Amino acid sequence: MNIKDELRGRVLVAGDEGFDLARRPWNLAVEQPVRAVVEAADADDVAALVRYARLTGLTVATQPSGHGASGNTGEVILLRTGRLDELDVRPDERIARAGAGVSWGRVLSAASPYGLTGLAGSSPAVTVTGYTLGGGLSWFGRKHGFAAQSVRAFEVVNADGDRARVTAESDPDLFWALRGGGGDFAVVTATEFALHPAPTLYGGRLLWPAAKAPVVLDVYRQITGTAPEELTVWYELLHFPGAAPMVAVDVTFLGDAGDAETLLRPLEKIGGTLSDSRAVLPVDRLGSITAEPTDPGPGCSRAELLTGLSDEVAAALLERPIEPLLSVQVRHLGGALARPSGTAAGHLEEPFALYLFGIPGADGGAAVRDRMRQITGPLIPHTTGRKPFTFLAPGERAAAAFTPQTLDRLRAIKRARDPRGTFRGNFPVLG
Repeated sequence: MNIKDELRGRVLVAGDEGFDLARRPWNLAVEQPVRAVVEAADADDVAALVRYARLTGLTVATQPSGHGASGNTGEVILLRTGRLDELDVRPDERIARAGAGVSWGRVLSAASPYGLTGLAGSSPAVTVTGYTLGGGLSWFGRKHGFAAQSVRAFEVVNADGDRARVTAESDPDLFWALRGGGGDFAVVTATEFALHPAPTLYGGRLLWPAAKAPVVLDVYRQITGTAPEELTVWYELLHFPGAAPMVAVDVTFLGDAGDAETLLRPLEKIGGTLSDSRAVLPVDRLGSITAEPTDPGPGCSRAELLTGLSDEVAAALLERPIEPLLSVQVRHLGGALARPSGTAAGHLEEPFALYLFGIPGADGGAAVRDRMRQITGPLIPHTTGRKPFTFLAPGERAAAAFTPQTLDRLRAIKRARDPRGTFRGNFPVLG
């Protein structure tokens, strides 16, 4: 059986023109060796590939866009689902169906004219499917929970190579696992999910010189202490190459601008702002708040969940400049994220997430990782050891994202549904 004869999509192996580009992950600091790359034309291609892998004893790793790659691929067939790009938004039902290659930016552009939104994160370039399989920490998670909670159905190819529609009624175990348990159980070819009302969205970034970082953090702690679930506020220390260090507060509010401005007025009293981009925004401009890169690039990251923002935590974050890191970000969680979700993503009892990011230099990232350890080391008494699935970094394990009970259930489902190990997620639950 020659797999090239079975597929309409492109198949590339080492030596083929375009192979190295096709296997490249989003994070260019991650080395991703693979046996072959298959760019599926449609869901039938996916099914044919899975049947081929099952017959030949090979393993398939699926990446729509390469986000979240961990470098654990080895001799797998890398399946690209970027061409599964159909999108259907049904505003009357508040439902969207997105193929596995559809990005959040496209969904928000299609939903925004109807005053609706999906539970997108900070980047419009991330695919709905990959993000949702990892739970999906949204700007609007405090109000509506994980993105995985909004899923109504998955269209999948299972380990037998059969296509199926998976819902809470048709296959409760697999449906539960796919909502936040990662890509280890089936290939998802499309996701159907609920949209949420966003008739008015207020958001933007306030920016100050780094000297204001302590007072901004004090005000941030004050605001997050009483914030309604419609309000999400992130605190960020920034140091971009060639620029002076700065401190930012990023914000979204699902409601009227006047109410948001009242809640955020303590920030305006700080004074000395370098810029303030807050405004009423169409939902499709959500990505403009943090303006994250929309093209691949190298990076090193680390995440932790914080039990609070005590004076000790504040001192550790502000002890000295963050260089050579580009950013140290604190995200306010809580709200609906802290309540049981009925998904593999579970819930987050921790009220804040810490995310550190830097670009590796000639030393391969050693200086960046060392600075991350210097920041997170003193924070160990104030972290739980758990990490959001989509924040896992290369070298970390899926076990860090789940409670022991959830991990046990995910592993049991993996063994039952994929006993031959036909699928390998970026962070395998059996790893």
